[in-house]
Amino acid sequence: MSGRDPDRRRALLDAADRAIAAEGPDVSMAAIAAAAGVTKPILYRHFGDRSGLYEALADRHVRTVIARLRPRFAEAGGDLRARASATITAYLDLVSANLNLYRFLFHRAGAEDVRARSRVTSLVRSLGEELGGVLAAEGVVPDPARAQVLGHAFVGMVQTTGDWWLDQPDLDRDQVVESLVDVITAAVTGPELTRRSGTASRAAGRT
Repeated sequence: MSGRDPDRRRALLDAADRAIAAEGPDVSMAAIAAAAGVTKPILYRHFGDRSGLYEALADRHVRTVIARLRPRFAEAGGDLRARASATITAYLDLVSANLNLYRFLFHRAGAEDVRARSRVTSLVRSLGEELGGVLAAEGVVPDPARAQVLGHAFVGMVQTTGDWWLDQPDLDRDQVVESLVDVITAAVTGPELTRRSGTASRAAGRT
């Protein structure tokens, strides 16, 4: 049995997804192997070890989330508020619909394994870099360095707030989205408005 067989590897990841969804983020490796109809040694043979399985699941699902968020930021046209709202709503819907998987990757795997934590962090960081690049390229935040700072800040803020929101079942999702969008738009437009106001005040003072 080859650990390099992509179809077999995909089937094992599918089985891991099913086991995590059914049993929660604390699912055992034995339960994942049983869901796949193999033993633990055979499961690990395809991924190297438990860390390899964690990393493969992180690659599969975090990349999927990123791929689904990209068009959301573009589809609402040039309006920053609408784009941010569409993107954050899509993210919160994805993680809440796949709660066990989210907690497995961001809580369980990240806590147990440094390689898995590093992989998830790297993928999330790449999204921050990408968002910063978009903000700069479109002139939303003309300064590239500031655009990168804000790109990472926005991604981290949404991920952390979303993690907290998942434990607040009575808190309306739209309220969370609206609050996050308020912060994002204020961070992008606030300094510029402040600079313009200051310039206008100084000009008025000279007249």
